[in-house]
Amino acid sequence: MAVVDDLSIQMNTADDAIATLIFAHGAGANMDSDFMTEFTQLLNERHINVIRFNFPYMQQRLVDGKRRPPGKMDILKESYINRIKQYAVQLPLFIGGKSMGSRVAAMVANEDKVKGIVCIGYPFHPQKKPEKLRLEPLQQANKQVLIVQGDRDALGNQDEISDYALPTNIHVHYVADGDHDLKPRVKSGFTHLQHKISAANLIKTFIKEQS
Repeated sequence: MAVVDDLSIQMNTADDAIATLIFAHGAGANMDSDFMTEFTQLLNERHINVIRFNFPYMQQRLVDGKRRPPGKMDILKESYINRIKQYAVQLPLFIGGKSMGSRVAAMVANEDKVKGIVCIGYPFHPQKKPEKLRLEPLQQANKQVLIVQGDRDALGNQDEISDYALPTNIHVHYVADGDHDLKPRVKSGFTHLQHKISAANLIKTFIKEQS
């Protein structure tokens, strides 16, 4: 593992890496959350370098302990674009994130260095507000986009998504009985780890296809 000097960014390197993924956190949990950490390890095991970072509002929260909302989307986009511009490794670069992080990644998908986009639990709409769709970033992305979504995700479930007019470069894969974190209920017979592993395998296949 290599950690850069900037405390708001961390790079976890993999053996015999085939690509690098910049992986952004969701609205409520930072880059060191259990999900982000565990998923990074799964990707490293699949020979994918992972760069995690905190958006400015989250880094400030860690400094002063005060909870604050994500802030303006322009600031989030600028933060993500800066991470892309800093990337100087020869390996193919992919970008993505968890929930809000994936939405921001989709908004900056057309940056030249980017080979493709990876979304875990894309927030198609706010919770309990299915009429407020967030399809525009996906519709405007000119790269291939992989979305791994729980089929009962409260921010966009399978029944809802099947009715959306998504471009052909958007590829949605569902995990059975998964919620917004891909977590299934016990009665489903699946485990959270199984779904995380499935998602990591899908991402590796996607990256190899686009590299």
